[in-house]
Amino acid sequence: MYGYRSEHLKPCGSEPARESGVSVSKGGECQIAFASRLAPTGFAAWMVIVLSALLLSACASQPPLPAANPTLPLPLQLHIEREQAGQRQDWLLVIQREGAGTRWSMMDPLGIPQARQQLIDGRWQADGLLPPSPEARELFAALLFALTPSAELLRNYPDARQQADQRSLPARWNIRYSQPLSFQLNLPQGPHYRVSQLGESTP
Repeated sequence: MYGYRSEHLKPCGSEPARESGVSVSKGGECQIAFASRLAPTGFAAWMVIVLSALLLSACASQPPLPAANPTLPLPLQLHIEREQAGQRQDWLLVIQREGAGTRWSMMDPLGIPQARQQLIDGRWQADGLLPPSPEARELFAALLFALTPSAELLRNYPDARQQADQRSLPARWNIRYSQPLSFQLNLPQGPHYRVSQLGESTP
């Protein structure tokens, strides 16, 4: 009477409705299911966004490295005292040249390895089977900053600040020297380190 065609009044149980995720009850009423075929695609896109954000966050948290390899008096053996929350630990760090890069090996007073890394082509790489240690990488990168000769500092770390017996990389590291190879290294949230060449007394 009003000119509607019967094909426009297909019941919810028709084939297109079933394909889009709508089912029909025994009484013929529609039960709308929101788990349509677009849902997995939307979920996958959401996961890509989350994983990308996590990856960018991880990259941003990586400790900065110099633009070029600084001139270091290698090999070096350093005594490191770590202090945090009233607790103290002692470590021995050996830095030596390894091909085109450097090898960083840290152990406790009993000689038990604590961390090993190689710095090759401006990137840290695992050395051996020890699990990665974010604190050790941060420490090694900070030591590389501290050991960089003054004449090479700004070329390698454009944001660095240096005056008298101090240097810093704002919001990251602060170094206070008593000798070129004897200094205090402070991180904003801790821990704090005292570093000296092995065989020298710590001030």
